[in-house]
Amino acid sequence: MRNDNKSISRREFAKKSASALAGIPLLHINNSFFPSLATSEDELEINLFSKHLQFLDYNEMSAQAAEIGFNGLDVTVRPKGHVLPDNVKNDLPRVVEAMKKYGLKPQMMTTNVWDILQPNELNVLQTASQLGFTHYRTGWLSYPEEKTIAESMEEFADQAKKLAEVNKQLRLVGCYQNHAGNHVGAPIWDLPPIFAKSDTNFLGCQYDIRHAIVEGGKSWELDLRRIRPFIKSLVIKDFKWGLKDGVWQPINTPLGEGMVDFVHYFSILKKYKIKVPMSLHLEYDLGGAEHGATTIKMDKKEVFAKMKKDLTFIKEAWKKAEY
Repeated sequence: MRNDNKSISRREFAKKSASALAGIPLLHINNSFFPSLATSEDELEINLFSKHLQFLDYNEMSAQAAEIGFNGLDVTVRPKGHVLPDNVKNDLPRVVEAMKKYGLKPQMMTTNVWDILQPNELNVLQTASQLGFTHYRTGWLSYPEEKTIAESMEEFADQAKKLAEVNKQLRLVGCYQNHAGNHVGAPIWDLPPIFAKSDTNFLGCQYDIRHAIVEGGKSWELDLRRIRPFIKSLVIKDFKWGLKDGVWQPINTPLGEGMVDFVHYFSILKKYKIKVPMSLHLEYDLGGAEHGATTIKMDKKEVFAKMKKDLTFIKEAWKKAEY
């Protein structure tokens, strides 16, 4: 049980947070900050999900990502991540220093942030803003059994509005990932009503094509049309359906070996002029690196080669995609 004499109430923290944020200048929106409309000829800038390099320290992680050819890292700033939320003020600057040393741009991070009244969550956003990050993935939500889905969506919409207000002051864009399973947003049509009260310049969707096809089957293109105005970042990965232990389930694959038709998908992105920060995830067998292991069972060079292969695939598929 916590000691109330030493703790701060949520109301008190909300007041202190509002006071702290009041001193941060509001963002003047410009096209350089929101690169969502860009020509199809522009070169892709691709970030590597740092979860897959958690067996390396910050310097080695940055050196290898740059050597492979990535433009940046999608840094995990969450429990069991590269940066723990409790240590964000000390460790995230060290990550950025290492990234810049090797020419990588701090742009994306993956967090568990949603409830901005939590001190650690606000600290994560404030620190990231000061270091130049622009986009972050939020935490996931679930529908509690004791409430109707409609009641929960209304509550989430109110929370989203508060988060977007903080994002605006901090020059950040929050991105909620559509993740297959019993998550809010697995049915993509969940998300527009949740964003309805928010300034969607500062809060939207991290669109994950793998999870969209798992849930949407052949209707994923309709889902993409629906979520299109809210897409603020992209996740790239692939899968196929298969039997595992007698159960049909999604099995993760290298890019181009699964069910995602990336040339067609990229053609749609070009048609809709969706050009937002992109994060590559590799969730097939990497000797444990696919799960964020700190010790892996595959030779590092083999892991790096697989990353290079997927990165090359993305660039080639993007060039093949017709506008």
